[in-house]
Order: sequence, then C-alpha cells, then structure tokens
Amino acid sequence: MSDSPKWMLIGAITILIGAIIIGNATVASMAIAVLTGIALLIGGGITVVGGLSVESTGGKIFSIVIGVIMLLLGWSMLAHPLQGVIALSTAVLILIIAGGLTRLYMSFKMRGTQLSMPMLISGILSLVLAAVIWWSFDGEAANMTSLLGILLGIETILNGIGFIVLGLFVRKVDKALA
Repeated sequence: MSDSPKWMLIGAITILIGAIIIGNATVASMAIAVLTGIALLIGGGITVVGGLSVESTGGKIFSIVIGVIMLLLGWSMLAHPLQGVIALSTAVLILIIAGGLTRLYMSFKMRGTQLSMPMLISGILSLVLAAVIWWSFDGEAANMTSLLGILLGIETILNGIGFIVLGLFVRKVDKALA
C-alpha cells in the first residue's frame, strides 16, 4: 500500500491545526512566549553550569554572564508572557526588516547576474511584509500580541500543503513504478 494517503491525511490535519492556531493567534503567541521562556531557562542553566568548567577566567566569566542573562530573560518571559510576546513579535518584525534590507544590499552586489532580480524582489517583498505587519497592528507594539500565532499558523498551513504535495508526488511515483 502506498504512503500517499498517509501523507495527504497528515497534510489535511496539519492544515486544520494551522487554521485553529490562526483562530487562536493570541493564545498561540502566549504559548510561544512560555515555551521560549522555558527554553531560555534550560539554556541559561546549562550555560552557567558549562561556564563553571571553562578553564580561562575570561571565558568562564563570559559564559556565566551569558547564562545568567538567559536565565533572567527566561524568568521574565514566564513571569510576564504578554510583554514577552510583544518583545518576540517586535524582534520578528526587526528580523524581517533586516532580512529584507540584507537581500536588497545583496541584489546590488549581484548586479549583472541572473540572481540579482529575484534577490531584489525578495528583499522588497520582505520590506512590504514588514510594513503591512506594522500598519495592520496600528504601529503599536502592544497590538502585535497575535503576530507570532498568525505566523505560526501560516507556517503550519504551508507545512500541511507541503505534506499534501508530497502525498501527491508519492502517488505519482508509485503509479510510474507500477
């Protein structure tokens, strides 16, 4: 029996989950902040403990300081998840802008090649996306509480579509081999 129906079913379920996430975007954003807080606490603890075994004094101090900062950030995310969501959403927006600007810069460096125009278009689209996000949330960071959930939901839906396409591909390959 082909794996095609399994991949397509996984894709359909994943799309449904993505739609549920988008429908509860603020809750999903809060969950992301809590999970990020937990990850920072674990990573910070490991970094502090690992820093204690570093032989050089400078390396030891650096590791411990970074670990403590991670612990404080993790604690802050867990103690104040709403502010964590706002901080993470703002960071995502900044990363989208930085990625767009970087691709614009690279497109000018690639001038004269076939890759220049796709790189330019990609950079422009990232900046347009950042502008749409900013203006759709009225330019207020506090209004961006659902951004992470929306992005997670969209990514989940796109993954579901990918699973369905994989299932269709497997079915096509199975027919070709039969």
